[in-house]
Amino acid sequence: MSALNDPAVVAREYADESRLAFRRAVHQRGSGPDARQVVFEAVAEVAPRRVLELGPGEGELAERIAGELGADVHAVDQSPRMVELSRARGIDALLGDAQALPFVGGIFDCVVAAWMLFHVPDLERALLEVRRVLRPGGRFVAATNSEHTLQELWTLVGFSPGYTFSAENGEWSLLRHFTLVERRDVRGTITFPDREAARRHVAASIIAGHLADELPPFDGPLSASRHMVVFVCEP
Repeated sequence: MSALNDPAVVAREYADESRLAFRRAVHQRGSGPDARQVVFEAVAEVAPRRVLELGPGEGELAERIAGELGADVHAVDQSPRMVELSRARGIDALLGDAQALPFVGGIFDCVVAAWMLFHVPDLERALLEVRRVLRPGGRFVAATNSEHTLQELWTLVGFSPGYTFSAENGEWSLLRHFTLVERRDVRGTITFPDREAARRHVAASIIAGHLADELPPFDGPLSASRHMVVFVCEP
């Protein structure tokens, strides 16, 4: 088990939204396509009537799906604060565990897990639960990072990210549970204007925050690669 899927670490990290919002803002300022837009489009393609989002964070994606697609959106998160924020957006959010979803089987047209499956201690249990609650012919949309995202930054602090669910290994986990797995790669760059901006991003990392002060001095901006993938899965 790593810090990314250690329940105690994850609980502390998402006790409030500040660090999550900081990391998300950095990616939103990057070049290239918006990975969250790719997630939304993958959901919209099936015109779902009932959607479940696992780990909704602040709830903005769930709110958009409900508002723009007219879907009945439910959400499950282990963080009381994230549940509170999602409910404030009008989402039917429940405190719960992706490994034991509080729903009967076959009731959702689409399930979404955006950048959260690497937080699940038992990925196989979570994927079995996703299959259970999806209706026949439903769609699962799962987004995650590549191991090489921000490699230019991580190299400077001597760090190599490890994800239990990544662009490199996620497809194999999904193929054990879904017949069709399509990957939609999203690439671009993130530019840190100076060392201090890069240091703040390292400090906000769940798994590399302790290395922030190890970042060596450098002149000018630092451009780092950005690679995410959206998996679109069907039974």
